[in-house]
Amino acid sequence: MIVAFSVTPLGVGEDVGEYVADAVRVVRESGLPNRTDAMFTSVEGEWDEVMDVVKRAVAAVEARAPRVSVVLKADIRPGVTDGMTSKIETVERHLSQG
Repeated sequence: MIVAFSVTPLGVGEDVGEYVADAVRVVRESGLPNRTDAMFTSVEGEWDEVMDVVKRAVAAVEARAPRVSVVLKADIRPGVTDGMTSKIETVERHLSQG
């Protein structure tokens, strides 16, 4: 499964980068395949391990912010591994064909 999520602290002002970094740090330290872009962090693995990482990432932000907003999207596809890479490779292959 791949989960793309964002964690946004509320009530801490406009500059939220250091709070978001706390969440991303949890994801990167998890050892699960992950990727962060300007809007979301994606993490790949089994249901329980991915959701545990999301929960801990939210808790890291919640520890410092009075309120937290979470947006989450999941791609649940049993038997698929390395989906984050293969999905991008498929799109790139189609793009290179014209």
